[in-house]
Amino acid sequence: MSERFTLIGLGDSPMPEFSTTVRDAIAVHRVFAGGERHHMLVEGLLPCGYRWITIEPPIDNILAMLRAEPEPITVFASGDPFFYGFGATLQRAFPGASFVSYPWFHSLQRVAQLGLLPYQKMRHASLTGRSWKELDALLIAGAPLIGVLTDHRKTPAAIASRLIEYGFCKYSLIVGEALGGPEERVRRLSPEAAEKELFHQLNSVVLLADNPPERLFGISEDLFEGLHGRPGMITKMPVRMATLSRLNLLNARNFWDIGFCTGSVSIEAKLLVPELDVIAFERRPECADILECNCRRFRTPGISKVMGDFILQDHESFVKPFGSVDSVFIGGHGGRIDALFPVIDRWLSPGGRVVVNAVRETSLQAFRALFSGAGYNMSDDLRIVPGNHYPVTVATAEKPGKRS
Repeated sequence: MSERFTLIGLGDSPMPEFSTTVRDAIAVHRVFAGGERHHMLVEGLLPCGYRWITIEPPIDNILAMLRAEPEPITVFASGDPFFYGFGATLQRAFPGASFVSYPWFHSLQRVAQLGLLPYQKMRHASLTGRSWKELDALLIAGAPLIGVLTDHRKTPAAIASRLIEYGFCKYSLIVGEALGGPEERVRRLSPEAAEKELFHQLNSVVLLADNPPERLFGISEDLFEGLHGRPGMITKMPVRMATLSRLNLLNARNFWDIGFCTGSVSIEAKLLVPELDVIAFERRPECADILECNCRRFRTPGISKVMGDFILQDHESFVKPFGSVDSVFIGGHGGRIDALFPVIDRWLSPGGRVVVNAVRETSLQAFRALFSGAGYNMSDDLRIVPGNHYPVTVATAEKPGKRS
């Protein structure tokens, strides 16, 4: 196994400029790795008789090849190898190896330089082979300057479409294309213009808002799109706030909302903790469109919607990548708390919390009996009378132990 990796950052220039130190490092190595584009950029600088390992999926196969290589390896990467780069992957795969890194400006630094932007204030999100989660969280949090790494699917135009769909139109897109090369250019576009534009396949995006949208929290129930003919079928704002406080979401990684109806609890949870994985379950088909409408209305992308009977779902798929769920809200159970209990108990993490809003005393007693009987720690109940509505009891159970 190689005990040493030399990592060299590249820009998009067809004629890379390296310091004497980097050139000397290249000259003394015989084994190199990188993407096909990296190979084309540096091929003329490599020593005679070199061996090249192309870094491409599946990465596990590439790591096995690197692990079997007896000689030190030089790895070429785009920009800074440790900024969403292959360097971090190598560190995880080879914890005992030593590393030397010669970074280059990564693409977002280059866009900031060309656009005269205060780079120290920039938050970052990578969409390269990833979901929208990082970007969604920064948008919900109202970050005024966001650097975004793109890929062939999540392009500047796709980003613009998402901004428009969820009402983040106060952001401008500063798109850097073919950075460092002869075709380099930087453009500032509105989301509406960027959605219709064609861009170079090599690009990065900076989102800039002088006045990001105001953050919402504690939303009045009359502002939500409601269930047709049943406007009262929503968790009232005071009850919702008490419920969120009892769920301990600030220390949670993921959250299940069982029986989301209008989505008010899921939406407020996402607004409170933008990076939280929120999965909302509901069996009434008409609620699907209501949730989507309210997510757009209150600028909360990233809530995962699951329609159908909660009991019949493949719950294991909803705890990835954590292996468990940290917080669960039972907003609707149809008199089946006893059926929900074994599912929740199986997947809830140690120290995780379950909260129910009970109107009927029978529901409250069933919740207490099931969870206290299983050794859960029961918090004092909160009894709230929201306006002219029926009293609601917010009951909380915490699973023994601490999350690892």
